[in-house]
Amino acid sequence: MNVSAEPEFRSGFVSLVGRPNVGKSTLVNRIVGRKVSIVSDRPQTTRTQVRGVRTTPATQLVLLDTPGIHRPRTLLGERTNERALTTLREVDVVCFMIEANAPIGPGDRYVAERLNAVETPVVLAVNKIDAATREAVGEHLAVAGTELGDFAAYVPISARAGTGVETLVGELEARLPPGPHYYPEGVVTDQPEGFLAAELVREQLLKVAREELPHSIAVTTEEMEDRETTDGPLLALHVVVRVERESQKGIVIGRGGAVLKRAGTDARHELETLLGTRVHLDLRVKVDPDWQRKPGALDRLGF
Repeated sequence: MNVSAEPEFRSGFVSLVGRPNVGKSTLVNRIVGRKVSIVSDRPQTTRTQVRGVRTTPATQLVLLDTPGIHRPRTLLGERTNERALTTLREVDVVCFMIEANAPIGPGDRYVAERLNAVETPVVLAVNKIDAATREAVGEHLAVAGTELGDFAAYVPISARAGTGVETLVGELEARLPPGPHYYPEGVVTDQPEGFLAAELVREQLLKVAREELPHSIAVTTEEMEDRETTDGPLLALHVVVRVERESQKGIVIGRGGAVLKRAGTDARHELETLLGTRVHLDLRVKVDPDWQRKPGALDRLGF
């Protein structure tokens, strides 16, 4: 009697690339099934590679939510671009994202040119179809196929609503090589608690900060301690918010400390949900003039 063999387990790394604000972080969170990457309508929110992990009985997708590729104006911008572009040759599949509700422009073509220079399979995802007409989606797919490159697959999706995401995942999984479990069952991200805390604080500040402030904010966790209290375990984190000018410090703190307190409270609630433990956040704001343009400051902050 012939007994069919179990399908070979497939696993690999997928880099999500595209210009800023096309929905990469939202898609990572959607695929993983929980929040592992902060989301904002401000461009260039993601500054580092955030790994999200989706594991099924047959596959494991390790997703790299890369910074949006853009024309840089600071040393920070140059370094985030470099981080995004260096992943292209190091992963098994690339997911190139464009928006259905905006014209295909120079930024998309800039990314496409760099993708055409690598041999890694590229799956094109046309995102935000919930905010576009059927005609616009069809036009984007046609233009992408003739002007941006010859891609392995073309998938219209809405990362926010979930439409088409399982189809996209199937296209990505189909191109994974046989491989091991890179992460144990149940792991959805490899980001440490301190990184998650800093990112959640930054996300909350981006919601309330003025237009000129978002790119001037850097948030880092300086100290972290597990404490035993009468109410049970407590994770205590000392988080520093850096800005470039004294005037920005006042914006971040807010009148009577209201802005910083609100951001800290909302970030703490999200972190407690993610980690399943009580959290204490100690927030401080420091002025670090022109940190985005100083190599030493960027090195110190991990950029």
